[in-house]
Amino acid sequence: MNKIHNSQTKTLGPRAAQLIVELNELRRSTFTLADVGSITGLSASAARNLVHKAQQRGLVTRLKPGLYNLVPFELGRATEHVDSPYLIARELAGAAPYFLSHGTAFELHRMVTQPNFTIYVSCTRRVRPQTVGGYDFRFIHITDKQEFGIIKHWIDKQRFVMISDMERTIIDGLRHPAYVGGISEVAKGLWMKRDTLKVERLVNYAQRLGVGAVIRRLGYLLEHYELADAPALKSLHDLITATYLRLDPLLPAEGAYLSRWRLQLNVTPEELDTVRLT
Repeated sequence: MNKIHNSQTKTLGPRAAQLIVELNELRRSTFTLADVGSITGLSASAARNLVHKAQQRGLVTRLKPGLYNLVPFELGRATEHVDSPYLIARELAGAAPYFLSHGTAFELHRMVTQPNFTIYVSCTRRVRPQTVGGYDFRFIHITDKQEFGIIKHWIDKQRFVMISDMERTIIDGLRHPAYVGGISEVAKGLWMKRDTLKVERLVNYAQRLGVGAVIRRLGYLLEHYELADAPALKSLHDLITATYLRLDPLLPAEGAYLSRWRLQLNVTPEELDTVRLT
């Protein structure tokens, strides 16, 4: 820390050095102008000017208006640096409760075989889709009651972000298959983690969310892959209504109708069986 402090003091002066050191000690490699004002006591315009000078000297990378990354000292002469997109997602959410979800959570839980190039974030605040630091961010709005099934995901030994646990990740995939790559990708994740996932928790989460499409799809997949006992399946089956829904909302309304789960099987059982080979 002394090496960082001495080097940057010579370059920027004591106030900027204070900012860099405080941000490092707070593990705030991604930070906002509000953070700068809080640390230095400067006005908004003075804080913006301070950060602009730091950016000119290659100590800070501007991600978007008001959002920045520190350039790690160990990168030497490098003047551009984009930190973990997951930390950027946390900053974009602001003070609102959030968690990494859908395709991003599938990838972090190693429930997919294909890379995901969009960062999905569930958040109680409405945040527009945006590209920051070369990453595409998509926010899914949730209510306060839908904020459950969340754990910490550590970026390194000091920094973490919030992420849906494996069961919540499956449930969110069943609700919005488009944000995962389709129902077949959700089924693949379910099968890949079948020895780790807790069926009781899956059922509980589906009941808490109270979305008919999720209850139907979960019940059908658990039964198809023989992952749940009769009482668990009955607790889901008791909640379904007479309306038929598509198994995969991304695909056309075609295929056989399954009365037990009130689903139109526009993904065939044979197609679902292919995930057993993964």
